Formats: sequence, structure tokens, C-alpha cells
Amino acid sequence: MEDEELLGEATELEPVVNNLPLRSVSHAGLTIEGYSRAAVQTYWRIPELKLGFDLGGSPWSFMGTPRFFLSHAHLDHMAALPAFVARRRMMKMEPPSIWVPAQVKSDVERLLRAWQKLDRGRMVCDLQGVEPGDEIELSREHIALVTETKHTVPSVGYIIYDRRRKLKAEFQGLPGEKIRDLRLAGEEVTHEVRVPIIAYLGDTSPPGLDAHPDVYRAKILITEMTFYRPEHRKQKIHKFGHTHLDDILERADRFENELILLAHFSTRYHIAHLKRAVKKRLPESLKDRIILWA
Repeated sequence: MEDEELLGEATELEPVVNNLPLRSVSHAGLTIEGYSRAAVQTYWRIPELKLGFDLGGSPWSFMGTPRFFLSHAHLDHMAALPAFVARRRMMKMEPPSIWVPAQVKSDVERLLRAWQKLDRGRMVCDLQGVEPGDEIELSREHIALVTETKHTVPSVGYIIYDRRRKLKAEFQGLPGEKIRDLRLAGEEVTHEVRVPIIAYLGDTSPPGLDAHPDVYRAKILITEMTFYRPEHRKQKIHKFGHTHLDDILERADRFENELILLAHFSTRYHIAHLKRAVKKRLPESLKDRIILWA
């Protein structure tokens, strides 16, 4: 991990057109760029994987990212989708691939058709509806798994895996020529090994954290923590599909992640106050792994 202070601000990214707030951090060979504030905008991307999450805003530098996974259809997470699709066509790029919860796919299609009529420019993209449990082939090395989240509208999260072929245990130690002969004879000598590298949850109450064990195992976890103050009642927060600091603390021993990005803070909070209060309450086991993304 880079030497920056984890509980401080992430480093600034300076795109060619600096039209939206954008911050960046690097870890384990991956760069995470984005911004997230509740009811304002949420957008993320990982350039090395050529993918992003949510399009509440569309920084100009995101235009070259061909794949976006959208968690749900609230405006602060999806409002910039038409602009993103239109910009890629304007720059003569291939239509992007967009994944959305299956329940909202038809409405998103109607949205794009409406903007096509208003803008008088074609809105072309490969739009796919997904449900928890679906797997999406990204490349020979990477695959995405759709996971369940709990919000006030249809929503999903995504886990990105690095995958490799590994020699089966029963064949380890055999000479290379013997393994070759087994393979030529039709024997399957390897098996797939998956390592979760990124988990992204969008907006969710705590059941989204608990829906899949790899949320806690991914090298990098990006999740919300919209509320932190003790007087904000968790029952009401959960009803509206969000997570409180107490929910994170109750699960402190479960986080195996190397890096945890907590984001999507309520606009009623002053960030300096939030950082001081949260830092005081975090256990030592989490302090050096958490970035408060603001």
C-alpha cells in the first residue's frame, strides 16, 4: 500500500478535463478512482481492469472505460448513464457494456430511448440485466459474480475475481512429460482457482455485507457507511437500505480485506467531524486498513 495516511484524504487525480471531483488510491497493483456522497453522486473505476461501478457522475477521464456495473437505479448512482453512453459514441468508441439489476433493465432501456429522442443521437450500449448468483466473463483472468444487497429499490453488488489454472494436488510432483501425456490422453490435470480482488456493494443495509463470504475476503472492499452518529437510529437506517458505523464495528473481526473504502456519507455530516469521530471508534485491527473516502 502507498505511504499515504489511510484515514486522511486520498490523493487527487488530475484528468485532462477536471469536471467532477475525483480521488485515487493504489493497492495490490490496482488503482481505485472515484467519488461518493449520499444523494449527490457515486462513481468508481479501476483502470487496470477496464471497468467501473455506478454512474451517478461521469468524469471525462472515465469515458475510455468500456464496462460499468451499476448497483441500482437511484439518481446519485445512475444519472450520468446517458451522458456516458453518448460521449463514447461522440468519440467514435465502441458501445460500452452496462450491467444493471434485472428488475430495472426494461426501464433503463426506455430511459435511453427517451434521451435518444431528446438528444437526437443514438444511445447504443450492450445493456444486460443481472441477478444474484450470475457470473460474467470478463477475460481469461477475471470474472465477476453478482451478489445480493438490500436497498429500497432493486439492487445488487459485484465481486471481481482473479482466476488461474492450477495443477491438481494429485498430479503435483509428477515429471512434466507425465503431466503432458495425461493431458494428451484427455485427463483434466488442472482446476480453476479464484481469488476475490474487489467487492463493491453500492448502497445496502448490513445483509449486503453478509450475503457472500467473499465480501469479507476480497483484497479491496468498497462499501457504504452512510451514517455514523449514535443518535441516528440503526432500525430506521436499515429500513432505508443503509449502513451505520455500528454495523461495521459489530463485524470488525470478519473483515479479512487488505483495504476497505468506506464511502457514501450523508450530506448532513461535516467530513472533518466524521473523520475525527470515526477514527476514535475504530479498533486497531481496522485503523490501518480503512480509508474514509471523502
